[in-house]
Amino acid sequence: MSRIGRHPVEVPAGVEVKIAENNVVTVKGPKGTLEKALPTEMSITMEDGHVVVTRPNDLKKMKSLHGLTRTLIQNMVTGVSQGYEKTLEVNGVGYRAQKQGKKLVLSLGYSHPVEMEDPEGLESAVDGNKIVVKGIDKEKVGQYAAEIRDKRRPEPYKGKGIKYADEVIRRKVGKTGKK
Repeated sequence: MSRIGRHPVEVPAGVEVKIAENNVVTVKGPKGTLEKALPTEMSITMEDGHVVVTRPNDLKKMKSLHGLTRTLIQNMVTGVSQGYEKTLEVNGVGYRAQKQGKKLVLSLGYSHPVEMEDPEGLESAVDGNKIVVKGIDKEKVGQYAAEIRDKRRPEPYKGKGIKYADEVIRRKVGKTGKK
């Protein structure tokens, strides 16, 4: 058995899970609605307030899909009930982030400001040198945060750039002068 796949997904109060044909799962909660088509090989059932995922056989592909399917459902349930957020930090002299309506404007040492439009269903907020990306879809929140970070990745000598709040940058020693 898949260690993750065998655990049932608990559905909290206020969250509604619907399983349609071809394993299209719709999760509705206080923060919004998510819909995802999951692998059709898995059988997904509702049993007294829990979602149970079972696999047809023990082939390697089925084992890997088992845990994946269960985790995707868990992420959808968590997203509509609590939501997800990622925090990024902007470090560097003259580097700053601003919010203009639905646009995130980054000054990152380039000759022009970098403008990014908030994707559908996500919102970003700027607090000093921190950028917070919030949403109900874990995949989209992580993707948008990664795209913001890619505009200027942290460099290892001074640590300038955009990094995740919990990321540790491995620093390198700069060059030394002659004696």
